[in-house]
Amino acid sequence: MAAHRKSLKHVTGRGLVYAVLIVSALLMALPFYWMVSSALKMEPFIFASPPQWLPDPLIWDNFIAVFTRIPFPRYLLNSVLVAVIVTVSHVFFDTLAGYAFAKFRFPGRDTIFFLLLLGLMVPFQVNLIPIYKIMSSLGWVDSYMGLIAPQLTSVFGIFLMRQFMRSIPDELLDAARIDGCNELGVFFRVVAPLALPGIATLIIFTFMGVWNDFLWPRLILSSNELYTLPLGLAQMQMRNTSNWGEVMAGTTVTALPMVIVFLLMQRQFISGMTEGAVKA
Repeated sequence: MAAHRKSLKHVTGRGLVYAVLIVSALLMALPFYWMVSSALKMEPFIFASPPQWLPDPLIWDNFIAVFTRIPFPRYLLNSVLVAVIVTVSHVFFDTLAGYAFAKFRFPGRDTIFFLLLLGLMVPFQVNLIPIYKIMSSLGWVDSYMGLIAPQLTSVFGIFLMRQFMRSIPDELLDAARIDGCNELGVFFRVVAPLALPGIATLIIFTFMGVWNDFLWPRLILSSNELYTLPLGLAQMQMRNTSNWGEVMAGTTVTALPMVIVFLLMQRQFISGMTEGAVKA
């Protein structure tokens, strides 16, 4: 009898947890669903009362208008170019710096790392004017270089990778050195495979942050052909204040790459955790 009650209590508890998770997931997915649904509706039905949850009739005109009335493909190409370059740069430099701070001993290591952490306390908006002046002195205003250069590395990425790599056993690194690996060989053959979960997390944070960035591109860019998607969407909204279907279609297309990257990195995250556990 006691075992039955314990089993019933366990099942009830799990059922309650699943119910809370399902409700939470639906609440978080509702805005995304409404965005996609509005992109497939005719304009009069977007704000209909009562709400029309399923598009009827289902149209694709809003998506066609996004790619024909504004240079949306150009904005998309710019965002992809900037996000990929910055993400690759973060993975390379932040991971190497995190490895150095976690596994090397050199004079002033802890002091330098502490000063880097102090940089996390300074909001990016405070540094906007100094960074802009530097870009202006280099002649990089309104250019890809000015858009990309200030974002090539980050203190948060270094901190994230440093904390993750501290969990990698030093014995594995020493064994690789005994086998004849130099430091780059140790990093790429031993550390990098074990650090895949941290790298996947860094990729997700970096890609989404750059992809959604509005403030810095708005400040440094003035040419329409260099605009990224957030700037393009803002411009489209100002031009089409009465056509929310097109705005929702543009927002849907903009959100899809982030969803794809997250799903791909989620699988990589799980794979990296498993691989690291086996090797360790």
